[in-house]
Amino acid sequence: MSPDDDSTTMKICHLNTFDVQGGAARAMYRIHQGLVRAGADSVVYTPNKTVDDARVLQHRPHRTLPQKLLNRIRFSGVAREFGRYRKTRPAGLEQFSDDRTYHWRVLERQLPPADLYHLHWIAGFLDVGSFMPMVGKPVVWTLHDMYALTGGCHYAMDCDAYTHECGHCPQLGSCDARDLAHASWQRKARAYAHRSPTDLHIVAPSRWLQGVARQSRLLREFPVHCIPYGIDTAVFRPVAAEGLRSALGLLVEDRVVLFVADGVGNPRKGFQALIDALHGLETPQTMVALSIGPHPPRLQLPFRHIHVGAISSDGLLAALYSLADLSVVPSLADNLPNVALESLACGTPVVGFDAGGIPDMVRPGETGWLAPVGRVQELREALRVALADASTLRGYGQRCREVAEQEYTLGAQARAYAGLYAQVLGSA
Repeated sequence: MSPDDDSTTMKICHLNTFDVQGGAARAMYRIHQGLVRAGADSVVYTPNKTVDDARVLQHRPHRTLPQKLLNRIRFSGVAREFGRYRKTRPAGLEQFSDDRTYHWRVLERQLPPADLYHLHWIAGFLDVGSFMPMVGKPVVWTLHDMYALTGGCHYAMDCDAYTHECGHCPQLGSCDARDLAHASWQRKARAYAHRSPTDLHIVAPSRWLQGVARQSRLLREFPVHCIPYGIDTAVFRPVAAEGLRSALGLLVEDRVVLFVADGVGNPRKGFQALIDALHGLETPQTMVALSIGPHPPRLQLPFRHIHVGAISSDGLLAALYSLADLSVVPSLADNLPNVALESLACGTPVVGFDAGGIPDMVRPGETGWLAPVGRVQELREALRVALADASTLRGYGQRCREVAEQEYTLGAQARAYAGLYAQVLGSA
């Protein structure tokens, strides 16, 4: 996309519940950054602004007294509906999101003007039932999880109800065919009925999520494109990290395995499988586990563990990836995890489960090692093989960087989205 391209005159507005907080928000902001660098007129609209960026606009709802009263009545009803499942919902799951929000019929009247609205992770912000019929502009929706095509869960795991119609929701602990998930699914179906295949296009960052969207009864009538995430390869790159290794007390011969210890209580993240795999791991080298995240995990490993806390600096994050010999992504279900993408860009191979979009990036024999989903023994063996040969690790690391530069740059992502925007606006 060049500055004199007609596509740069499009005005694009991205909607996301957060600006840079969380994996989906970081991915959204990178899409926005890539478009801006390519000369596009792109802004982000969010109720939770934390970055000092004039192109990130904060939604500050203006409600009349009647609107406030109506919303209060409406959401007392929503709260009662959720309250029915307080005792039945299994513990340890991520959030279950209703399609209704407190910004109902307010957000739509306050949207910044745009030629096209690009939705991302919008739970709790965008009310699907009011947005789809009220906003008369074309919409692109990038799926960062499964929320758009389910009755409220963000990852359906072993449930396939989204392929026909939600109900008996296992994530609500429900035995009712007409439960909250069913009602939410029905409201989404009615909302999407206001859209045609020319003015609602779906984007999946991974081939797995593209297939899931095409199988869903809610979204299969709409075009589903696959555009992988992009990353700033000038920031996330292999860097000399000897000083950081020294500061962390690491020896030259130490083998460092890096993982993100975020959401350790969520079974989908596979943290317990990783810990079990590490416990039985035997290598001829000295092992060190290096974890990143806001809360230090409680581990009792037979080797040293270093927790560096939450990292807000991308430069420091790149240095941590660079000093590691290996990154581990043990998710049991995932879209296209930023951890794997960032690690590849820094030239650090990845070990993970063959789940979701992870195989798009982690390619056995090239950029890493995969184990069957949930199989601890196979994950342990993959770690052992990966750490056994330093020359193989270096070769994989070089290939990781090549793949990142060839397939996952911000420029490549921006060009793909600019082409899609032109197609959508040309047919709307």
